[in-house]
Amino acid sequence: MDPVIIVGAGPVGLSLALALARQEVPSVVLDEGPGKDEQRAARTVVLREDTAALMERLAGVPLTGPGLRFTGWRSMRRKQLTRKVTFEPDGTALERGSGYGPTAERAAEGRKGTVEEPGGPAPLHIAQHVLTGALRTAIAGQPLVKVAVESRLDALEQEPSGVTAHTRGPRSTWWRGSHLVGCDGPRSTVRKLLDIRFPGRTAVERHAVAALRAELPWPGEALLHRMPPWRTSGPSGGEVTARPLPDGVWRLDWLLPPGKDLVTPELLVTRIRETLAGWNGGTTPAYDLLDTGVHTVHHRLARRWRAGRVFLAGDAAHLLGALGTQGLDESLRDVDNLAWKLALVWHHGPHEALLDSYQAERRAAVAARLRAADQALPLLRGGGGLRSYVPGSARGHDGLLTDGHLGRGALGTPATYAASPLAADDGESTAFVGTEPGAQVVDVRVTAEDGAFVRLRDRLGRGSLLVVLVAPGTGVWERKHWVSAGIMPRLAAAVTALPHPAELLVAESYPGAAAHTVLLIRPDGHLVTALAGVRPADLYAAAEAALGGPAKTQATASAR
Repeated sequence: MDPVIIVGAGPVGLSLALALARQEVPSVVLDEGPGKDEQRAARTVVLREDTAALMERLAGVPLTGPGLRFTGWRSMRRKQLTRKVTFEPDGTALERGSGYGPTAERAAEGRKGTVEEPGGPAPLHIAQHVLTGALRTAIAGQPLVKVAVESRLDALEQEPSGVTAHTRGPRSTWWRGSHLVGCDGPRSTVRKLLDIRFPGRTAVERHAVAALRAELPWPGEALLHRMPPWRTSGPSGGEVTARPLPDGVWRLDWLLPPGKDLVTPELLVTRIRETLAGWNGGTTPAYDLLDTGVHTVHHRLARRWRAGRVFLAGDAAHLLGALGTQGLDESLRDVDNLAWKLALVWHHGPHEALLDSYQAERRAAVAARLRAADQALPLLRGGGGLRSYVPGSARGHDGLLTDGHLGRGALGTPATYAASPLAADDGESTAFVGTEPGAQVVDVRVTAEDGAFVRLRDRLGRGSLLVVLVAPGTGVWERKHWVSAGIMPRLAAAVTALPHPAELLVAESYPGAAAHTVLLIRPDGHLVTALAGVRPADLYAAAEAALGGPAKTQATASAR
């Protein structure tokens, strides 16, 4: 069967190629560039827990080292520290509200009424060219992926049996594929060739950006400083974000006032010096300026993400990023969602309902994120905002922005596909656990079929469904002692009979789950259902629903 054609060799296209290869699907990546990435220290990405784990699975190497996980997060308003999140070594965090300055902050930790709550695992901050380089290195050793450099798409045709794409360049040629995925960015040629509209808002936010090496008072911690006392211009009094990178490098982003005013080198250097001085007692420390730029945030959403055998993913399908949200997070979730569905169809034949679910799930998730940001923008960036109506709303603003930056709340929490066309029906055997159906599962330790202890997340992305039995006490015994005892033989037989290959895992515990709860998990880590005990018929029905129902051979329409 023909390979999947992937247009675009950025993080999204390369990740999709590796995700397909993990499921034994070949691909051709059309790279209009020379196969190398421009090194820009000011072009960085922040990855949340799920997307960072996905990148490490695909790259095959840890990204802590090339990137840096925040040790903490601070939100300041004027001279007051309003919020502090401390990430603990185990990946959890405590959130504390406090008073003014470092001394008051320490005193507030023991003060009655201090807010302490879980803050979530630390985000990973990494330069985009470093991330892309790790993916390119992984692809170099992957025989199922071919990268065609200096190949710019200029035409595509599709019929029920496949897709044909033409590229121009030194080796102008036609490529034949089973499907084609446009991962070619905001100005997507694929989207334009399909005549798919891309409505939305232009220049929702603009930021001046600088990457520099310097010593700041909070090594390893990220900082959001609103209305800093040394700068009062702009509708919101100014806002600057500092995020650490390895080797003492920091990325600083200054929110710019609305408009198209030119950001001159002199203006940027002035902002750098006044910001560093403001954070260091009025004295500008020594610094080494590495890179600068202007980052403009647009909010757009493609009308369609599928047209027959052609799909859109990443910036070709959506643009977002205001209020601390990270567009690459959602782009990589597109990859995780689409890869297993394409792989299943590539190996087992047409299944239109399953392919349709990609747009239904992912477009709805991004649309909800965009609505949340668009509703919050007037409150946070307008003149008086909520302060005119709600006492203490400034603290609420800080909390909302923190959520966006840390991947929480309406602005940042990964999507739940509760309303997905792949959702399983609830029944009498349905059990309720700490993860709602459609949400991402918690990464717990499990015992694999070979008896090894592994993380649940390490078993994702292989194309198989996962069935997890919660069985307290099994962790202290070798698998051979309990694999043939109790309910295991019946569950193993039920797993073998499922309509799609599945891997049976056993966990000592899972949040909110009683003993003998059985979890059914999609290849991308979203919970299908939880069942109270071994219910073969219910497990089969849930697995069939997760695959889009019984497969039906249908002619693929050329457009939808």
